Amino acid sequence: MSDERPASILAARIGLYLGPLVFLAIALSPPPGSLSVAGWRTAGVMALMMVWWITEAVPIPVTSLLPLALFPLLGVLDMGAAAAPYANELIFLFMGGFFIAAAMERTGLHRRIALGIVSRVGTSPNRLVLGFMLATAFLSMWISNTATAAMMLPVALAVAGMLKPPLESGEPYPFGIGLMLGIAYAASIGGVATLIGTPPNAIMAGAIQQFQGVQIGFGQWMMVGVPIAALLLPAAWLLLTRVLYRPGELSGDVAGIIAAERAGLGRMGRGERVVAVVFALAAVAWIMREPKDLGWIQIPGIASFAPGVKDSTIAIAASLVLFATPLDLKRHQFLLDWSSASRISWGVLLLFGGGLSMALAMDESGLAAWIGSGVSALESAPYWVLLLAATTLIVFLTEVTSNAATATMAMPLMAGAAAALNQPAIPLMVAVGVSASMAYMLPVATPPNAIVFSSGYLTIPQMARAGWWMNLISILIITLAGVWLIPLVLM
Repeated sequence: MSDERPASILAARIGLYLGPLVFLAIALSPPPGSLSVAGWRTAGVMALMMVWWITEAVPIPVTSLLPLALFPLLGVLDMGAAAAPYANELIFLFMGGFFIAAAMERTGLHRRIALGIVSRVGTSPNRLVLGFMLATAFLSMWISNTATAAMMLPVALAVAGMLKPPLESGEPYPFGIGLMLGIAYAASIGGVATLIGTPPNAIMAGAIQQFQGVQIGFGQWMMVGVPIAALLLPAAWLLLTRVLYRPGELSGDVAGIIAAERAGLGRMGRGERVVAVVFALAAVAWIMREPKDLGWIQIPGIASFAPGVKDSTIAIAASLVLFATPLDLKRHQFLLDWSSASRISWGVLLLFGGGLSMALAMDESGLAAWIGSGVSALESAPYWVLLLAATTLIVFLTEVTSNAATATMAMPLMAGAAAALNQPAIPLMVAVGVSASMAYMLPVATPPNAIVFSSGYLTIPQMARAGWWMNLISILIITLAGVWLIPLVLM
C-alpha cells in the first residue's frame, strides 16, 4: 500500500499510542522462558515497529529509524552495529536502480519503450490489454511500480475512452475494467522479476544474506523472478479478458491513438539514446557478473577479473556515468541532475536499513530462534504445507499493510521458524518475499491499484472479485516455485 499517508486516520491515531504501550508492557515485564533480556527488549522494539508500520501511525520510513535510537539505549546493540545495516550493499543496489529509473523518466525513454511494446502487440481488445500489461510489467522490472502505472494510465484512458460504447449510468464497461486492472496487476507482477523491481525483493535478499550468509545475485534472482512473473502475467491476462471481464467487440481507431502518442514523442534524442545504452549495459553487467557454467563451456564473468565487484557496484557505476555524461555542456546539463535524482524514494532505503537492523538484533539476541521454537507443532507437516500457510498469510496480510513493511516483519520470523523446524529457510523466505508484492484486491493495497481506481472505470467489488482470484493463483504459483524452482536455483 502507499507509504505517503495512512489508509485510516483512526487506525493511525490508535497505533500512535498503542505501539508505545505495547513496547512498555513488554520492556517492563520479565522475559519468558529461556529468552534473554536483550531478546525480550528486542521483541518490544519489534512490537512497536509492527504496530506503527501496520497502522502507519507515523511515516513508515520514520518508524524504520527506531533501531538507531532504541537498540543502543536498551543495550541490545551498540550504535555502530545498529547503524551498519543502513549501509548494506543492497541498499546501494536499489539506490543505483532508482537513479537509472530517474534518468529514464527524465528523458522520456520509459514512455517510448511502453508505447513501442503496445503498438507491436496488436489492437484487438484482448491484445490491447495484453500489450499494456506487457509494457507495464517490463518497465516495472526497472522503475517503480507507482511511476509505471502513473505513466501508463493516461494512454490507457485515451484508448478506453475512444472504444467506450454507449452505456447506461452505472453499467460496467468490461474492457475498461480489464484494462485498468491489467495495468495495476502487471505493475506488481513485473516488479518481482528483478531485485530492484520492488522493495520486498531487496528486503528478502538482504535478510537471506543476514541470516543464511547467502548472497543472491541480480542474474541469479532473475532465474527465479522472471519465471514467476512469466506465469502470473498470462494468468492475470486470461482471468481478466477471458473469464471475468470479456471485452467483446469494440470499435475505434486504436492504432491511430497509439500512433499519435508515438508521433508526439518525436525522434529519439541523444539523451534517450545514451540512457538506453547505459541501462542496457548495466542490465548485461548484472546478468554477467558471475561466471556462467554451461556444462560444455564456462563463460567468465566480471567477478572472474574483479572479484570485489558486486551488483551494487554496477548500479552505482552506471549512476555515476549518468551524472557525469553531458546532455548540453554549454548549459552544464547532464543526463541526470541532482534535482531529478533527489526525488527518488529515500524513505524506502531507510526502510531497508531499519528492517536489516531489526533482523540483526533478532539474530544476535536469540529472539529469532526463540520465536522459531514456537512453531514446533508443525515439525511433522510436509514442507509444502509450511510454504502454503506462510504464502497465504502474507498474500492476504499485504492487502492491508505496506508490502515492504510486511516483508521486513516476516523475514526474521520465517528464518527462525525454518531453523526450529529443521527445514530450509531460503525457499520459505523467498516465497514470503514474493508474496508481499501480491496485493490485488483493494485500492489501498498498492499505489498502482489506487492509481487505476482513480480512472472511474472500477468499483471496489469489481477489483476485489478479480483480486481474490489473483490472490489464489499467486498462492498456488509461489508455493509451487518454493517446492521446485527456488531450491533448484538458489540452493
